[in-house]
Amino acid sequence: MKRKQLRQLEEHFWLALMRLCLAAAALALVYILAAITWRGLGALSWEMLTQAPKGGFYLGKEGGILNAIAGSICLASGATLLAALIAAPVVLFMHVYVGHRRVVNILRLALDVMWGIPSIVYGAFGFALMVFLGLRASLLAGILTLTLVVVPILARTFDEVVSLAPRELREITLAIGSTRFEFMRVLLRQTLPGLLTAILLAFGRGIGDAASVLFTAGYTDNMPAGLLRPVASLPLAIFFQLSTPFPAVQARAYAAALVLTLIILAVSVLAQLSLRRLGRHVIR
Repeated sequence: MKRKQLRQLEEHFWLALMRLCLAAAALALVYILAAITWRGLGALSWEMLTQAPKGGFYLGKEGGILNAIAGSICLASGATLLAALIAAPVVLFMHVYVGHRRVVNILRLALDVMWGIPSIVYGAFGFALMVFLGLRASLLAGILTLTLVVVPILARTFDEVVSLAPRELREITLAIGSTRFEFMRVLLRQTLPGLLTAILLAFGRGIGDAASVLFTAGYTDNMPAGLLRPVASLPLAIFFQLSTPFPAVQARAYAAALVLTLIILAVSVLAQLSLRRLGRHVIR
């Protein structure tokens, strides 16, 4: 009887601890949203969202952050697309063609290590490579560097999705005489909702990263003009505006942070909706 009571007490303890952690995370999120909304909502305007910076923008004069919004979307979209073209074949190859479990574990360990590397390290690597090759900061350099940050996130997320596919799917597909390549197509169709969700989550991670593009993508007050030209980004726009001593410009920084947060929130909600809608036809 005492053992049963002890188990119940232990269960209640861990349940209360999990609820406490959940409440702490929720309160932290609410505090962040409230802080940037309180400080930035007053500075947010239609002109700020639809105009590029003009002369004296960082002194509190007219202009907006349209160049940073467009630049962040270009950087995150290009990096996510390139990462998907790399990660999806790698994960499918791991689950279809690699027969040794040890090789799969080594690949997963490599992806986990890449995931844990700070993005500033990727930025320093990209900058060193640019100097070695004699290249300038550009949209292309930012995309390539940001791809290194996004690839392990997308690959490991998609790997977990593929691991959830029923084992019977492989047995049935191969039993009817299908080749491994045909089975890979079936597996891709089965896990397509999860892949789309991983892509959206990777996009949300990429659009909010600043360290990897600090030295590689550069910064400019102009709109994106080409792959070999510098490009602005929202995280760097926030950083540069917060660095000024003018309260009006700092308020714009919080407004830009609010815009970035809303974009990431919209992407996360879209990922959840796509997983629910496309997941209806998935075999479980």
